Amino acid sequence: MSDLLRELDAVLESRKRDADAGDSYVASLHAKGLNKILEKVGEEATEVILAAKDAERDGERQALVAETADLWFHSLVMLSHLGADSQDVLRELGRRFGLSGLEEKAARGTSQRGTSQ
Repeated sequence: MSDLLRELDAVLESRKRDADAGDSYVASLHAKGLNKILEKVGEEATEVILAAKDAERDGERQALVAETADLWFHSLVMLSHLGADSQDVLRELGRRFGLSGLEEKAARGTSQRGTSQ
């Protein structure tokens, strides 16, 4: 699966760099800027929430999976726009793997408070 993410990262970077905004959805998002990309991430996050509620009610998960794919995709576009990619996220998840979620969250809170002073 990591290979698929690497391939997607490469395509997103290529579209950001080389594609015409009139020919590529990804290029058009980059051309419109970060606020438009963030708007799409927010829209997709809302659609995931609604699909999850529907999945809980009726047991059908296909819409949830499709909306989650849209959210992941637009999140990857956002990362690309800001010079990051899926591998950065995977490294962070790897760093957290095996840690207690509560301990990891508490450590983030401590480090964030320390940097904001």
